[in-house]
This record gives sequence, C-alpha cells and structure tokens, in this order.
Amino acid sequence: MDVTRDIAATRRALAIPRARGDRIGLVPTMGALHAGHIELLATACQACDFSVATIFVNPTQFAADEDLAAYPRTPEQDYDVCRAAGIDLVFQPTAAEMYRPDASTTVTVAGLDRHLCGPHRPGHFVGVATVVAKLFQIVQPDAAYFGRKDYQQLAIIRRMVRDLDMPVDVVGCPTVREADGLALSSRNVYLSDEHRRQAAVIPAALRAVAERIAAGQTGVPDLTTLLADTLRSRGPLEIDYASIVDPDTLQPLETVAGPVVVAAAVRIGQTRLIDNLEVDPPATGD
Repeated sequence: MDVTRDIAATRRALAIPRARGDRIGLVPTMGALHAGHIELLATACQACDFSVATIFVNPTQFAADEDLAAYPRTPEQDYDVCRAAGIDLVFQPTAAEMYRPDASTTVTVAGLDRHLCGPHRPGHFVGVATVVAKLFQIVQPDAAYFGRKDYQQLAIIRRMVRDLDMPVDVVGCPTVREADGLALSSRNVYLSDEHRRQAAVIPAALRAVAERIAAGQTGVPDLTTLLADTLRSRGPLEIDYASIVDPDTLQPLETVAGPVVVAAAVRIGQTRLIDNLEVDPPATGD
C-alpha cells in the first residue's frame, strides 16, 4: 500500500493502473476509521481493480463553533485498517495542499441543503461538495463509495455528479450499526457511558416510525410527533430535527404516499449524532 501526500504524486501513482484500464474505486474519509468505513473499503476493493482511500479532515465543512480541532485523528491505525482491507493507495493531503491561500471557487448544490442538517450547519455542504469535487478531479475514480448514514450528503453528491456530468458511479452503502442499533460514527467516541446508552434511542425512534408506516399510518405530523417523543423518552437531549422527507428532493412531506426518509439529528451532551431510515410504505389498492 502506497501513501501519498501531494496531488502530483497521487496522479503519478494512478497513472499506471489507469493505463492498464483498471476500474478505480475511491473511498473518501476523514480518518478515525471504524467498522462502517471498513465495509466501504472492502466493498470498493471487491468491486474495483485499484482502490484509493483518502484521509482528510476537511476544514471547509466545519463551522467556527464545531469540532475541527478535536476531531479524532488516528493515522497509523487508519493505515493498518486500509492495508488490511486491501486498499492500494492512501491519499492524505494537508489543508495547504488541498486549498491554495487565494482559492475562491466553491461548489453549491442548491436546494438539497435547505432542510435537515443544512440550516443547522451553514456552509457545511458547500465544503463537502467542494472537497469531493476536488477529490474526484484528483483521483478520477470510476466509482466512489459513501455510507448511507449521512443520507443528505449522499443525495447532494449524487446531484452534483449528475448536474456536472462527472463520470463517477456514486455508490451508497448500508449503514453499519452496533448491536443496539446505534449507527457507527467517528463522533461516538465523544459519548460518555451514560450518553452512549441513551444514544440507542435514536435508531429505536426511527424504527418506531417505520413500524407505524408499515402498519399504514400516513399522516406525517403525527409520525414526526412520535419520532420526537420517542427520542426524548430516555433522557434529555436537543433535537436539531426529526423529519420525514422525500428521498430525492429532501423536502418535508405532509403525507406518506411513497418511499420516504425518516431522519433525525440530536445532541446528547456535547455530541451531535445523525441517523436515518429509508422506508417504503406498503402498497395500497386492490
């Protein structure tokens, strides 16, 4: 496994597999790799001839009051994880390598950031779309692999790729969960033991709403009330949103008439956690 730290060296390292006609897969990460990342890495390695992981804590997607400085960084452990998964190349640039001092170009995917995390993290998705566009330009992968836990991020990247005609197959991989259902996240390490036990309420609340939808309930106001009440049932937390949205537009709905995304973001202690379930209601009619 090779490790590169600058763009030119990364392009040189990719020239050989590209000349061979290899299918190149990319897994963009911010490091602190966990079992969820391992699934992404393994999927890329299985589906592609040459696989690249990027490790970059992207400063442009963090607001001034967010945890950029405290974000966990475990490079040596991350290298071991990538090596064990079969990754061929790790690209680990610095912020100075990725962003020139006078850089003035950003990528905005208008509309899809209007709800869910968008209002609570102003500028976040501009930072995400811009850095992913840069990584796609540097690596030029045939396929890129993202977890479905951050459904909004996945939807925004897919729309960016579609609108800008980027020749990248964006693959959404299933959320990997702990035994109690909590979605794996690098931020889970911030949780105290008490808060970690409480956090299991998030997937439980999503499942409660999914079960009501499966039973035929369609009124979104009552479903979102159930979602919020269940989230609060195991202790104090702050709800950023508890929403049911259209899976393509991410717009809030009033009635469940087709597939939906049930999504929540909460703050337990000082830690912000997100999760979602994609729910397809039962067919109606004859």
